[in-house]
Amino acid sequence: MKPTTVIGFLGSTLDAAKFGPSRWNKWRPTVSICMQEDLRVDRFVLIHGSYHSRLAEFVAEDIRSVSPETEVVPHVMDFADPWDFEEVYGKLLDFARGFPFDPEVQDYLVHITTGTHVAQICLFLLTEARYLPGRLLQTQPARGVPQPVGTWAPIDLDLSRYDSIATRFAEASVESTSFLKSGIDTRNAGFNRMIEEIEQVAVRSRAPILLMGPTGAGKSQLARKIYELKKLRHQVSGPFVEVNCATLKGDSAMSALFGHKKGAFTGAVQDRPGLLKSANKGVLFLDEIGELGLDEQAMILRAIEEGRFLPVGADSDVSSEFQLIAGTNRNLMQEVAAGQFRDDLFARLNLWTFTLPSLAERREDIEPNLDFELDRFAEREGTRVTFNKEARAQYIAFATNPGARWSGNFRDLAASVTRMATLCPSGRIDADTVALETARLARLWSGEPSQSSGLEAFLDPDRLAGVDPFDRVQLEYVISVCRTCASLSEAGRCLFAASRQQRSSTNDADRLRKYLAKFGLDWARITADRSLSQR
Repeated sequence: MKPTTVIGFLGSTLDAAKFGPSRWNKWRPTVSICMQEDLRVDRFVLIHGSYHSRLAEFVAEDIRSVSPETEVVPHVMDFADPWDFEEVYGKLLDFARGFPFDPEVQDYLVHITTGTHVAQICLFLLTEARYLPGRLLQTQPARGVPQPVGTWAPIDLDLSRYDSIATRFAEASVESTSFLKSGIDTRNAGFNRMIEEIEQVAVRSRAPILLMGPTGAGKSQLARKIYELKKLRHQVSGPFVEVNCATLKGDSAMSALFGHKKGAFTGAVQDRPGLLKSANKGVLFLDEIGELGLDEQAMILRAIEEGRFLPVGADSDVSSEFQLIAGTNRNLMQEVAAGQFRDDLFARLNLWTFTLPSLAERREDIEPNLDFELDRFAEREGTRVTFNKEARAQYIAFATNPGARWSGNFRDLAASVTRMATLCPSGRIDADTVALETARLARLWSGEPSQSSGLEAFLDPDRLAGVDPFDRVQLEYVISVCRTCASLSEAGRCLFAASRQQRSSTNDADRLRKYLAKFGLDWARITADRSLSQR
């Protein structure tokens, strides 16, 4: 067996005892290590401060009396502040770098039962990083009758155990990202990567977060979920305060954000704390922050950097500690260039910037969000509504095809589900309900008035009068898809996406050509002036 060297701090409290026989009735961790029957200690490097030199000599004598073969090597290490992490770690690192370790010849045990908590943590870190090339050693007193020997055990730093811990952290991270996504099993890879990064930032940082993206992309909901995640982790104790900056105009903006003192202006009949003060210890979400005036932006910047601001009419600052989440559908870089947004505020917000994609850029996420919106309807209205199989396939095919613009993003989807769930018969959304809804959305996105079918541009009045209302809805949708696709084949693939999977051979272009011919229409006529579809 290789000789064993133990490295550890002298315990100024645990190792101390009265000078007399009674000390052998007390467990003293440094001495007990050398009293173990199954552990031979050849050398004990005993770290202590100058102030405890006498105690160190006393403990060394007791070690020699119980373990004559053990060489005690005192090592003086003084700290100006033993609770200063940087100082303790630095001096222990210097000790580790200067110590003549030879792992090929000797085994090393690093005792972490004694010393301050800071010293114990530093010894752990240095051992885990292999600056101290040994195993961690922990001792404890025996239960029951007081006796000096106690027990000892090495702490295994086996990487496989770290892998297990890492797996648990990974699982916790997955739970957090799912929480940020409201439990929706999103499939868009880019969006999922962004949420994973937001999860790390949310739990590790109190710096401002900037959420960019089009109206309806989910900025408000994500901001609230970030707050709820931080609250679950006990990182905030205050409220979530949300304000749409587009509603703050003129002099009232300053008062709403920063508060005012009684009598500051006409109508200020009492003190008002303001939204920044209300968000103390919590999260402030300023949606559409690009709508704020330059003066308000300057005060927001000071509040972020100093945690202080001046209410309207006040003589002294007030303080508030909050984390800022800002949202905007504007390109703030362009706003800065145009002089509409302060460059110093943008620089402060731009540390963590995330751009939420539109719903049209996340078509694979429409189906799981469809289920989420049905769940929200059930919670809101107390009525569970579902699709029948054919209707669901019909709606998904419409919603995910390139012709579906989703200009209002998730607001369009939420409104669409609400309409279908409200109007469906007997709690089941059927194909007729879907047909009416998809026609409504097609009109909305094409800019056509609701009372018009949009077919007048292609069919003469007599021909149009002979088309059944059911066929009008279908034909209008077919035309809207055709006018957004590059070719007859692409339009056919979009329109027959569900049924084509059940056919051994398909010719989508031919199917679409024959369908249009029933109404005297052809591809060239429908796509002759695509600008109509962009109205």
